[in-house]
Amino acid sequence: MTMKAAVYNGVDRPLEVADVPIPTPASGEALVRVAACGMCHTDLHYLDHGVKPFKDPPLILGHEVAGTVERLGPDSDGHAEGERVLIPAVLSCGRCRYCRQGRENLCDNLVMLGNNIDGGYAEFVVVPARELVSVPAGMSLEHASVIADALSTPYHAVKHRGRVRPGDVVAVMGCGGVGLNVVQCAVAAGGRVIAIDLSDERLALARQLGAGETINPGTVERLDKHVKKLTGGGVDVAFEAVGNPATIRGAYGLLRKGGRLCVIGYTPEDVTLSAARLMYYELEVVGSLGCGGGEYPEIIALVEAGRLTLEPIVSGCLPLADIEEGFDRLRRGEGVRWVITP
Repeated sequence: MTMKAAVYNGVDRPLEVADVPIPTPASGEALVRVAACGMCHTDLHYLDHGVKPFKDPPLILGHEVAGTVERLGPDSDGHAEGERVLIPAVLSCGRCRYCRQGRENLCDNLVMLGNNIDGGYAEFVVVPARELVSVPAGMSLEHASVIADALSTPYHAVKHRGRVRPGDVVAVMGCGGVGLNVVQCAVAAGGRVIAIDLSDERLALARQLGAGETINPGTVERLDKHVKKLTGGGVDVAFEAVGNPATIRGAYGLLRKGGRLCVIGYTPEDVTLSAARLMYYELEVVGSLGCGGGEYPEIIALVEAGRLTLEPIVSGCLPLADIEEGFDRLRRGEGVRWVITP
């Protein structure tokens, strides 16, 4: 038996939509019929920028997956065939030191869909059944898929790394798919949010998601001075969601005394920050990676309660055959999150 999948064969090569064998679930595993898989800029690092996935090609990319349980392997308890489920983007072992501390995203044996193992740009995917998260009946699977990274990563960053508290003044540098969800997560945590981006369209979306102020850096002479005047000294927490040395430095420069910079964006380049300022103003600089599977039920509950929304985040759906068009839209910066529906 075969299925359709978009196969990655190496950098600077288009994905090949091909027939490949349907995987068989082993003991403790589940075969999930993919209803939707969100498209992420992480995949562009593999396709365009020479970043090597852990699994050598051929590899099926895609790590934001929602679908239904098609078949369970032996000893796969806790779920049922036909169940609507979400798959966390990163899968943990549950046994190492970090997993036992509740920090599954730092698992010593971490496995990422579409990186270590085949992912969700396919009709079916196999994962450990214990990792599956149930999706409520009233929630669209197309919308639910983006919880797996586009929403869960910002949620973890805001709650556990940025530690936003009610009344905090928060700056979000970069309002792409991740940054816009940082905005709404910070608002849900009680923060007063300033959204910063070069796109007025993205800034309008940030306002829709609760940002009280928006700034296009191209319209002000000095972003740091502008923000400090606006806030009376700077922000309590700044999130960098671009992955660029210049914007990391820029976000660091927005902090008030005792402030905290949380870096979510990925860059392989070194970044120089003032150690004197770090010491003298008692600043903090923290990183944030993904999200542990244990946090997903609380995220889903917030979506169900209407405190977080998925509607403006999902720009539209595309069939698997049009996946290259979807990536071209990402490259052009069109929309927020496109979803493949195999």
